[in-house]
Amino acid sequence: MAISQWPVAERPREKLLNKGAEALSDAELLAIFLRTGCKGLTAVDLARQLLHSFDGLKPMLQASQSAFCQHKGLGDAKYAQLQAVLEMAKRHMFEQLVRGDALCSPAQTRHYLMAQLGSYPHEVFACLFLDNRNRVIAFEKMFYGTIDGASVYPREVLRLALSKNAAAVIFAHNHPSGVAEPSHADEQITQRLKQALALVDIRVLDH
Repeated sequence: MAISQWPVAERPREKLLNKGAEALSDAELLAIFLRTGCKGLTAVDLARQLLHSFDGLKPMLQASQSAFCQHKGLGDAKYAQLQAVLEMAKRHMFEQLVRGDALCSPAQTRHYLMAQLGSYPHEVFACLFLDNRNRVIAFEKMFYGTIDGASVYPREVLRLALSKNAAAVIFAHNHPSGVAEPSHADEQITQRLKQALALVDIRVLDH
């Protein structure tokens, strides 16, 4: 049965407008994004198939273009749309972040960093540069590595922090290997970075 023949309260778009996006399932949200299904499948049916095939919403959002486009009902246009939506969400979070004290909204800062780094299949080391009132100056992805490590160069971090006129820095990196606990190497590089930045009175606030 076509979605247009469903009871109005059960149609994803109408349900979103009446109850808000948080009331929808992953499949219903994806169906709105897809807009149409394909032969024999409604947009909701197709969305459920895709979520099953990708093993969830997160892997689908993180899929490469080639992996995304090989699925029935998806293609370059949908991939471009999805990347645009994800980028708008990241920019929205960054705009919220730069308007206030990064330390007064740690959850917001964490969500922004997760959105920026969580999709990479390899380790990425990044810096959030702050002024003397802990307001965000800039976010920079600085070093790219493998699934379980990235080489970090304190001199480059120091150079960029000085060029941004930063008073403080928050370090962040993802853990694509799935091991979230900081390694001995993580602790060592954090200490080296703190020592280098302390020489020019730049504080390290978090890692």
